[in-house]
Amino acid sequence: MRGFFLGVVLIFVLVVSTLSIRPGGLRNQLRNVARRLRLALVLGGIYLLASGVFRLALPGSTAGDAAQVAIAAVLAITFLLLAQERQLEKR
Repeated sequence: MRGFFLGVVLIFVLVVSTLSIRPGGLRNQLRNVARRLRLALVLGGIYLLASGVFRLALPGSTAGDAAQVAIAAVLAITFLLLAQERQLEKR
């Protein structure tokens, strides 16, 4: 049990130290992480809805499976385009 908690603490320290040394500082990096998490949750919800519709509309067919793969690819490309780092704000 102690090993688990030690691992959690070490992962937290590693993440914070890695984000701190990136350009823009920790606050800017955490904003980017939060924005990417929200985007991933929205796109994941869209995928769940679309795959559910295809499972109900085309049960057990190859076309339904291909449509799910196509939607996953489109959503992955959308994530890659929208999740890019934003420019640093100059104040």
